[in-house]
Amino acid sequence: MSEVVIFFIMASIALCAALGVVLARNPVHSALLLVTVLISIAVLFIIQDAQLLAAVQVIVYAGAIVVLFLFVIMLLGVDEEESLAEPVTAQRPVAIVLGLVVLAEVLFLAGHQWATGAQQSRGSLQAGDGGNVERVARSLFTDFLWPFEVTAVLLVAAVIGSVVLARRSNKPTIDDEVETL
Repeated sequence: MSEVVIFFIMASIALCAALGVVLARNPVHSALLLVTVLISIAVLFIIQDAQLLAAVQVIVYAGAIVVLFLFVIMLLGVDEEESLAEPVTAQRPVAIVLGLVVLAEVLFLAGHQWATGAQQSRGSLQAGDGGNVERVARSLFTDFLWPFEVTAVLLVAAVIGSVVLARRSNKPTIDDEVETL
């Protein structure tokens, strides 16, 4: 398959899944469609010879962040239907106007070279021994191993703490049991 065919397939999958993220009524389905979008974007990064960005896309975003979203969704128990009544009546028209302004800005800036200020360069970033991913991994697991491990421990402690707090708030207390008697 040529790169153009893969690009159009992955871009169409990403666009359809992104629409599904916004339009899905079930938050779990939205999170799973978000995983599809992120993996499609990772394939697009691979087509552009950006293997590091593809790996970060899958590991960090599709792996960690979406799992965190699913954890929060399951922890909060978002099973109920939401009310379609808007608490702020002017919210929808203001959002539509702001969305159109942002769209106009993006379309305006897309036609100008000065939007990012960076020169376009194409090619791989592989200079010296090993590729970009290998150099980042070597640096992460040698020079920055201690901060990497500390961050992992802090994240695990945060997850355990949130589960303990969530379980504790759902458990009836002795005062609640006395009131029901």
